[in-house]
Amino acid sequence: MSIEELADIALAMVAPGKGIIAIDESNATIAKRFASVGVENTEENRRAYREMLLTTPNLPDYISGAILYDETLRQSTKDGVPFAKYLESQGILPGVKVDAGAKPLAGCPGELVTEGLDGLRERLQEYAKLGAKFAKWRAVITIGEDTPSGTCIDANCHALARYAALCQEVGIVPMVEPEVLMDGDHDIDTCYDVTEATLRSLFGALYEHNVMLEGCILKASMVVSGKDCEDQADFEEVAAQTVHCLKAAVPANLPGVVFLSGGQSDEQATRHLNEMNQLEGNPWPLSFSYGRAMQAAALKIWAKNPSGDFSEAQATVYARAKDNGLAALGEWEG
Repeated sequence: MSIEELADIALAMVAPGKGIIAIDESNATIAKRFASVGVENTEENRRAYREMLLTTPNLPDYISGAILYDETLRQSTKDGVPFAKYLESQGILPGVKVDAGAKPLAGCPGELVTEGLDGLRERLQEYAKLGAKFAKWRAVITIGEDTPSGTCIDANCHALARYAALCQEVGIVPMVEPEVLMDGDHDIDTCYDVTEATLRSLFGALYEHNVMLEGCILKASMVVSGKDCEDQADFEEVAAQTVHCLKAAVPANLPGVVFLSGGQSDEQATRHLNEMNQLEGNPWPLSFSYGRAMQAAALKIWAKNPSGDFSEAQATVYARAKDNGLAALGEWEG
C-alpha cells in the first residue's frame, strides 16, 4: 500500500466530527466489567455485547473507526456477517489491538514495558487479510517519586516505533498510544513534563525507524492532575496545557490526534475535548478514541437483558458518540 493510501485511511480516521470507539478490551479485562454487572464472561456474551455496540443505528454519523480485540475481529454478527465486513459496509474502519500487554521492565522497579513484537509481522499480515485497516499499540508510563525513568520512556517508544514500521510495511495505519497514567498525587505541571518528554522520545523513535507520519495517528493521554492530587486543574487549564504540550512535541504533518479517556468520567472526557477544540490554531484535528467513556452506561443497560432487545443500550451508545462528535468540533453544549 502506498503512503497516499495510508494517509487517506489516517485522514478518514479523524474526519471532522468523528472519532474512534475502542472495544478492544482483553478477555480478562472484559471479565471484570461483566462481573460488575452480573454477566457471565462467555465467548457468546462477548460477541453479543460487541455486536450491540457495533450495530448501533446511525453510529457512522459520529464514529469513523472501531478498535477490536483479536477475538472480535474473527467473530461475526448473529446473521453471520464478519464484524470487519459489517463495519466496512457502514463506512466504519475496522482496527485491531496488537500489543500483548504491559509487563514489568527489568532493571526498573515499578515500571512497565509493552510486549508483543515477536511474531508481529506475521500477525499483522493475517489481520490485514481479515480486514483490519489500522492497528493500536498501547504503552504505559507511570508517574511516581522516581519515575518514569528515561530508560522506561525510551524502551516503550522504541517498541512503538518498531510496531509502527511493521504496520506500514503491510499496509496498516499504526495508532501509537503512549499513555501517561493518571494514577498518583502529582500536579498538572508534572504530568505536562512527563507527557512532553514521552512525546519527544516517541517522535524521535518514529523518525529513526522511517515511519511515515502522514500514515500514522497519535492516541494521546490528556495533561491532567494526578487523580489523588489535592489541587485538581479545571477544564480550561487541562485544555490549554494539553494543547500547548502537543504543539511543543508533535509534528504538524501528523494527520490527527485522538485522546483516550484514561479514567475520566464520561462528561469530563467530553468537556475536556470540547474545550481543546474551542482553542484556535490547532495544526491537527483533535478527536476521541474512547473505550469505557463510550460504553459504561450502555453496558449497565444491556446487562439487564443480554439476549433481548438492546435498543435502549444502543440509544445510549449513539448519544455518547454524538456528544463526543460535537466535542471534536468544539460544538458540544453539555
